[in-house]
Amino acid sequence: MLIPNTNKEAMASRGVFEFLIGGLATCGAGFFTNPLEVVKTRMQLQGELRAHGQYAVHYRNAFHALVTIAKNDGLLALQSGLVPALWYQFFMNGTRLGAYQVQVNMGLTKNSNGQHSFLRSVAAGAFAGCIGAIVGSPLYMVKTHLQSKANKEIAVGHQHPHESMSHAIKSIYKDHGTFGLWRGVSGAMVRVTVGSASQLSTFSFSKNFIQETKIFTPNSFLSTLSASMVSGIFVTLFMTPFDVVSTRLYNQPFTQSGHGAIYSGVTDCFLKIFRSEGLWGFYKGWFPSYLRIGPHTTISLVLWDEIRKLYNTRTAKLVSTET
Repeated sequence: MLIPNTNKEAMASRGVFEFLIGGLATCGAGFFTNPLEVVKTRMQLQGELRAHGQYAVHYRNAFHALVTIAKNDGLLALQSGLVPALWYQFFMNGTRLGAYQVQVNMGLTKNSNGQHSFLRSVAAGAFAGCIGAIVGSPLYMVKTHLQSKANKEIAVGHQHPHESMSHAIKSIYKDHGTFGLWRGVSGAMVRVTVGSASQLSTFSFSKNFIQETKIFTPNSFLSTLSASMVSGIFVTLFMTPFDVVSTRLYNQPFTQSGHGAIYSGVTDCFLKIFRSEGLWGFYKGWFPSYLRIGPHTTISLVLWDEIRKLYNTRTAKLVSTET
């Protein structure tokens, strides 16, 4: 590995590195948690804009949903949308985590006294999440379409006839152009902004707090693990309502003019869900969401933090050798 000769080269190299480890870490987590993402997506679409008791319940809970999907659609259906899901994780979270860490490296999450600032971390996480959502939006749309696709006996929500990720992208582009690939991004921006702000701020705050208590040895893996578990709880609590809205916006059919056939936008979707399904409508699929977000947050943040430690250690050794 070459050591950059200038500060600009060092910053560029570091920025690329932050993007790569952010993407790779979340891809690793995404592979194991995708079946729960499939379950979560279908439960969020179940009973769309219908009051409780006025629709068929195909998925009673997370475990029942896993069994039902495997029985009716086959075991491989539990990994529906895996390819776009992994690409989404790589590009969205690579951008999100990379952008956040760059802000940390620049000292933007610290106050004038050089101490960690919770509010600055929230702002940095929100900004990074917003950028990541825009980058990954087309892949999230395709992922949602493929994950909701099911046999008619257990189908929920609008069914898109996509055969694969490439087929979906070509079909959407053919019917609605480039803009169509980013349709629904407004819901994703809110979703990821809230999720990123709550995840990264609570992770950073919890990790700093745990390290200050000196319960574990300095730079311990257990500090990262504990902080990520705390973070997962807050992410599920704050992000689930926006996750439901985002899923509905992405999965809805569109008119020939390119407008949503069910929802005109984020606000309209919120109002219609509340009027038809009540407050609980915003927390459909919350348990599989936590089962997914908890391990996903833990695995991705632990990998993200540990890979960076290895990189920093390796870079320090190379610098020492050069000098």
